[in-house]
Amino acid sequence: MTLRWIFFRVTVALLASSCSMAQNLGKDELPSAPSATLEQQNQAKKPPPAPPQAAPPEQRSSAEPQPSVEPPASPKQETQNQSPTESASPAPQGDIESATQPARAESQKEDGDESRPLVRKRVDEVNVVFTVTDKHGRYVKDLKRDDFKVVDDNKPAEQIRSFRTETDLPLQVGLLIDASNSVRDRFKFEQESAIEFLNQTIRRKYDKAFVIGFDVTPEVTQDFTDSTDALSRGVRALRPGGGTAMFDALYFACRDKLRKAPQAGPVRRSVILLSDGDDNQSHVTREEAIEMAQRAEVIVYTISTNVSGMKKGGDKVLERIAAATGGRAFFPFQIRDVADAFAEIQDELRSQYALSYKPADFRPDGRFRTIEIMAQNHKHLHVRARRGYYAPVE
Repeated sequence: MTLRWIFFRVTVALLASSCSMAQNLGKDELPSAPSATLEQQNQAKKPPPAPPQAAPPEQRSSAEPQPSVEPPASPKQETQNQSPTESASPAPQGDIESATQPARAESQKEDGDESRPLVRKRVDEVNVVFTVTDKHGRYVKDLKRDDFKVVDDNKPAEQIRSFRTETDLPLQVGLLIDASNSVRDRFKFEQESAIEFLNQTIRRKYDKAFVIGFDVTPEVTQDFTDSTDALSRGVRALRPGGGTAMFDALYFACRDKLRKAPQAGPVRRSVILLSDGDDNQSHVTREEAIEMAQRAEVIVYTISTNVSGMKKGGDKVLERIAAATGGRAFFPFQIRDVADAFAEIQDELRSQYALSYKPADFRPDGRFRTIEIMAQNHKHLHVRARRGYYAPVE
């Protein structure tokens, strides 16, 4: 009996110990399924449920779409093909990304008032600044409206609405100076030439300019100002060093500076780009930089810092940028010729025409439309203007 009793007690003890271990294991050691863990976390974060009678209105409120800010109108829907630079610093709401300047009068709907109609009125008008030279390259400044014919998207313009010579139109100028290692040897002379250009070009209380130096990244050393002293300090503050991100710098100057600059009336926007044209660090492409200049209605003048006496690949890039925006590329053979290039740009900025016209068969479809301006009855004259613009999107 004694042995049986001992055996019975040992068996009972072992069974009790096993049950206790199984309970502890179930509580502390068995891992929860991932979905169960997430569900527990979500439940912990959820607010207490609302009373049954209040649930329907709350559900309706949460399901209603919240008012959102309308993205900027874009002819090519830039959000579909944003470059890293564009996505890092989006353009401001309401920008019109085209060469046209549609005037709109809108009656906005009030919240909740669906009975009031939305009235839109758009005037499709394209503004173009251009220069005319003779066969010797000299500027021709005495032509009239009837001397020109405008072709938009391969069709004659429906109407030329205004025409004038632009010797006194306010300037908005961006000076972009390559501060990479590749221009270190001639950097000081280029700085002084740029300062002389600004002193001769920018008029107090009338024109404005800014200075950007770029190597791997663009650096604004002087923002928009009409003070030539401040601009000179901005140029002298530049220090060479690093790689070259020229396309990024041009893109930034057109989108974030010139395109966003306030203006009380018509202005001429231009960039003077001083570089050897060799880009090895940009996030945007050459064509993306050109497109942004066209959208911002910026004329780009390029001055090559290649003084080898031979045109290189970078020089062809500078030619492409200038030609696509209606500007001009300069190739000084000697370093002292850089100052002469600045002087010629200054002369051109005071020797331009401007006209506005209504295109024929205009459609706000966001695509690129070509521009061709011809001097009628003057076959020996050459007209230089930007090659086109992006129509707005509705």
